[in-house]
Amino acid sequence: MTTEYGHHGQYGPYGQRRGQAGTERRHRIPAPLRAPFEGRTWRELGHVLLGFPVAIVMFVWSVTMVSLGAGLLVTFLGIPVLAAALVGCRGFGVLERARARALLDLEVADPEPLRARKPGALAWMGAVLKSGTSWRHLLYTLLHFPWAVFSFTVTVAFWTYGWAALTYPLWFWVFPAYAGQGGIQLYGDAHHSVYLDNPFEITLTALVGLLFTLATPWIVRALTTVDRLLVRGLLGPTRLSARVVELESDRGVVVDAAAADLRRIERDLHDGAQARLVGLAMDLGLAKEKLREDPKAAARMVDEAHGEVKTALQELRDLARGIHPAVLTDRGLDAALSSVASRCTVPVRVEVDLPARPAPAIEGIAYFTVSELLQNISKHSGARSASVDVWRFEDRLMLQVTDDGVGGANPAGGSGLAGLAGRLTAVDGILVVDSPAGGPTRVTAELPWRG
Repeated sequence: MTTEYGHHGQYGPYGQRRGQAGTERRHRIPAPLRAPFEGRTWRELGHVLLGFPVAIVMFVWSVTMVSLGAGLLVTFLGIPVLAAALVGCRGFGVLERARARALLDLEVADPEPLRARKPGALAWMGAVLKSGTSWRHLLYTLLHFPWAVFSFTVTVAFWTYGWAALTYPLWFWVFPAYAGQGGIQLYGDAHHSVYLDNPFEITLTALVGLLFTLATPWIVRALTTVDRLLVRGLLGPTRLSARVVELESDRGVVVDAAAADLRRIERDLHDGAQARLVGLAMDLGLAKEKLREDPKAAARMVDEAHGEVKTALQELRDLARGIHPAVLTDRGLDAALSSVASRCTVPVRVEVDLPARPAPAIEGIAYFTVSELLQNISKHSGARSASVDVWRFEDRLMLQVTDDGVGGANPAGGSGLAGLAGRLTAVDGILVVDSPAGGPTRVTAELPWRG
C-alpha cells in the first residue's frame, strides 16, 4: 500500500496519524441545515425507497424457490431448483452492489466466481450449492426484507410528516381560510366547520415539522449504514478470498521485483566487471606477446592490468553489497546502514534504535530501501545533509530518511520510489513520501517486524 501526500504529512514521525492540515473551504450553512438539500441525502432516500420493492421481490423469490427445492429433494428435481434459487440470489447480489455503488457511494468488489471442478451441469450445480458465497447471498435476501420494511416505514413516516408539518402554514394559501368565531376557519360551512383557535398552534406545528425535516436526513443516514454493513458483509468477497487475491497480486510484485533485480545484476556485470575482465584478458595477452621483445612495455601493461583487476574487484564488491552485504548478516542494520551512509555524497546522520533484530527478509528489505533512498539523495536531491532513523513502533519496523534538498519527489512519476513502494507493498509495508517543492523531503517506510 502506497500513501502519497504533499506539503502536509498524513503520518507523524513515529507512526501516529496527524490531524488533517491545510485549509478547506468552509460551508457558510451549517451541516444540519443543509442536510435536507444535499445530494447525498436524496440518494440515500432513493436507496431506501427503492430498496422496499426490491426486497419484496428478493424475499419472495428466495422463500418460494428454496421451499420448492427443499420439498422436491425427495426427487432429483430438488437439486436444480435449489441451484436456480441460489443463482438468482447471486444475480440479486449484482443488482444490490450496483445500487449501493450508485446511491450509497459504496464500492464492494465482486465475490469470487463459481469454479466447477469438472465440466457439465451436475458439476456446475454442485459448485453452486457448495459455494459459501451463494448461501450468503441467500441470507442477504432473507435478512434484508424485514430491515427494508422497517427502514421504509420509518423514512416515509418522518419524511412525509416533517415536510407536511413544515409547510402547514402554506395550506391556508392553497386552501382558502376564513376567520370566524374568534379563530381561523380551516374548512366547512355554516353548520360543520373546523377552526384553529389561535395562530400559535400553526407556528408550533411548523416548528415541529422543521425539527422532523432536519432530523430525517440523519435518521436515513443511520438506516443506510445498516444497508452498507449488510452489502459489505454478505455480498462482497470474504476476508480469506480478498487476502488470497492480495497475496496473488503481491506474488506478482515480488516476481517482477526479483526479475528486475536479476536484470540489474546482469546489466551491471555485463557493463562493469565483465567488460573490465575482457579488457584485462586482452591486455594480458598483449603483454605476454611483448614480454620477450619489450620487457619494459610488458611490465607497464601488466601494471595497468593490475589496476584494472583492483577496479573490477571493487565493482564486484559493490555489486555483492547491493545484493546482500555480509555486514548486514554479521552485525545487523546499524552497521550496514552506517556503511551505506559513509558512501553517500552528503553527510548522513544514522540513528538505529532497535531492541532486537527483525526477520532476515525484513532486515534485507529495510537495508535495500534505505540504500535506494540515499542513492536518490546523492543523485537528485541537491541536499547538504541527510539523516536516517530506524526504530520499532509496536509490531512495525519504522524507517525515516530525510534531507534538506530541493524536494519534489513523487512516486507517481514512475521513479525508483514507485519500485520501493511495490517492494514494501508485497510484504504489507507502507511508503509515505512528504516532499513539497523546495524541500525538505521526508520518506517514511513501515515494515512488519516478524522477528
